[in-house]
Amino acid sequence: MRPVPSLAEVEAYLHQHIPLSADMGVHVVSCDAGGATLRAPLAPNINHHATVFGGSASAVAILSAWTYLYFALRRAGHTSRLVIQHNTVDYLSPITGAFEVKCPGVSQAHFERFLRTLDRHGKARVTLTAELLCDGRKAAAFSGDYVAVRGS
Repeated sequence: MRPVPSLAEVEAYLHQHIPLSADMGVHVVSCDAGGATLRAPLAPNINHHATVFGGSASAVAILSAWTYLYFALRRAGHTSRLVIQHNTVDYLSPITGAFEVKCPGVSQAHFERFLRTLDRHGKARVTLTAELLCDGRKAAAFSGDYVAVRGS
């Protein structure tokens, strides 16, 4: 097991390696074995209706789940490439201000099965979910399939 990076280190990594996250004002609220939560402001993500642009909401949701899985893999000593294969977002209500995306991750048992598959076959797939919240209310639901491929 590798040491857990600080929230500032996780955020710096995202902003450096995924520059769109900095442009969108993404802030890392939490990132640990229990999941990842990201927050983004309205201003850089606004659309012509003065609500969050759907593409921004989707991008932060994708990034939340990716962040959880990327750092979970790193903590487990894996340097796999990680990509999203498929995703859906169900928009339930307009997002009218700053919003959070909470990805709860997966159970330890599920993650260990994922790692065994990755070790055995050189790649593994997992479905992650997330909730998009505005003012504490659920505004959208995300589901995404991520694939890890052994390597750097």
